[in-house]
Amino acid sequence: MKSTKLILVGGFLGAGKTTLLLNTATKLTEQGLRVGIITNDQASELVDSGLMRLNNVRVEEVTGGCFSCNFDALQEAIQRLQSEVMPDIILAEPIGSSTDLTATVIRPLKKYMEQEVTVAPLTVLADPSRLSSILDGGYGGLHPDVAYVYHTQLEESDMILINKSDLFPDERMEALKQRTAKAYPQAKVSIVSGLCDEGIDEWLEVATAGIAADEHPVDVDYAIYANAETALGWLNGTVFLQGVKTNWEVFTRKFLTDLSHKFDEDDYAVGHVKVLTENEDQFVVGNITGTKETLSFRGNITDSYSARIIVNARVETTPRRLSAMVRETLNSLMHADYRAEIQTWRYLQSGIPTPTYRFSETI
Repeated sequence: MKSTKLILVGGFLGAGKTTLLLNTATKLTEQGLRVGIITNDQASELVDSGLMRLNNVRVEEVTGGCFSCNFDALQEAIQRLQSEVMPDIILAEPIGSSTDLTATVIRPLKKYMEQEVTVAPLTVLADPSRLSSILDGGYGGLHPDVAYVYHTQLEESDMILINKSDLFPDERMEALKQRTAKAYPQAKVSIVSGLCDEGIDEWLEVATAGIAADEHPVDVDYAIYANAETALGWLNGTVFLQGVKTNWEVFTRKFLTDLSHKFDEDDYAVGHVKVLTENEDQFVVGNITGTKETLSFRGNITDSYSARIIVNARVETTPRRLSAMVRETLNSLMHADYRAEIQTWRYLQSGIPTPTYRFSETI
């Protein structure tokens, strides 16, 4: 079996990892390379995986815990892709609230999958607004313990990609790049736009070269890390709606806009909320990465009598409260002519991180 280049793309919730990975997979495929993607979450039914499949990308899910805490499942996902796709490159997206990847993922991969994969330099994606706040000594709109995890993600990176360059003037992005490079001197800092395909070629040139992960382990305080994980409520839900002809783009926009207003009114910090509404091969996807000003939508879906809606929400509130808010908002948009089938609905609070392996020494 040939060795596959494995590119880990970390970064906090809402940084734009999924968009970047989709565009990257498309680029690599156009170059004649075979590509697989591994997504990661606490529960199944992921918007990310749904988007990958709708874009004809081969995807595997690791659910029920982060890569660190579910390392065996990560190994199995890699092996399935190698068996079925024989990929030249695997793009792997850890849970957005995970850190300590050097000691708990990269080094174990080097030890136990040395023949199967070569781990590329660790890439961490950053949203410019949240990053600016962190560099200013703030919390990026997050709980202080969650902001601590954000910082450690950047601290252990080999490459930092400041994403969403299309949203800010060039001079502001360049100044942020210089500040980031000063704050995290171990990393190569670049500016990209996963949405507009800017800077991806330059990043890929480094990520796909023969360079291995350089390893910048961080001394993570697992008590703070655990508090950060438990600060977020998680919800993954899938609902099938049918009954009346509906403009699903309008429906999705209204749903996510109303939900965003509820979070703002209750002062709940949003890590990330994603909604994917699909009907056959058509879809619209919406995102919230903070307050209502961060709402974004893309995709195209025609009016129809039915649609499948996937909701992934990570918000600083209790799981029960988060579930109630999402269901109340969804119900407010429905009337008697709709029939709703809840296919999955799981809300939870992440447990204390317990890595399968944690190597303190370089492998």
